[in-house]
Amino acid sequence: MNLLVSIHNKVFDMVEMGGNWLLPLFARFTFAATLLIYYWNSGLTKLGDGLFGLFSPSIGAYSQIFPKQLEAAGYDASQLGFFHWLVVMAGTYAEFLLPLLIVIGLATRLAALGMIGFVIVQSLTDIYGHGATDEKTLGAWFDRFPDAVIMDQRLFWVLTLTIVVIKGAGFLSVDALLRRRSETLAVA
Repeated sequence: MNLLVSIHNKVFDMVEMGGNWLLPLFARFTFAATLLIYYWNSGLTKLGDGLFGLFSPSIGAYSQIFPKQLEAAGYDASQLGFFHWLVVMAGTYAEFLLPLLIVIGLATRLAALGMIGFVIVQSLTDIYGHGATDEKTLGAWFDRFPDAVIMDQRLFWVLTLTIVVIKGAGFLSVDALLRRRSETLAVA
């Protein structure tokens, strides 16, 4: 029996050591494979027309982020204030910048933490702003249906991002490259 326990411990000690460098890389790959294009496409819908669309969000941006306020303003975004513009622009830029930082592995923990906040705000906007309270969309934990968009899917998104927050970007990242470079300079 001791032999089996010893073999078990040695095997899973090696798995754990490998997981310390593989898990963050796999979490970033999972994010890139499933959410990078999702967020970039969402960000593109928020940009206005032409080159200056980077600074002039589309009506769709306001309708996605501030649906009730835009409706109250008669769907005239010019009736909304500087605060609304600032939030829309910050959210739009975040949809491009934070996923990019996670994928390349630069300031990865902060970017993943920012994305967790983004997912929470996105979910709350879907629920309270867009009224996504039907059972199929909202869902519930500990039920027999694992396919709800908000409660089920986004929990997996947050788990993936939490792995990155806790473990970092992993060995194949700009963060690791910068860390190795700073360690080399510190020794010299």
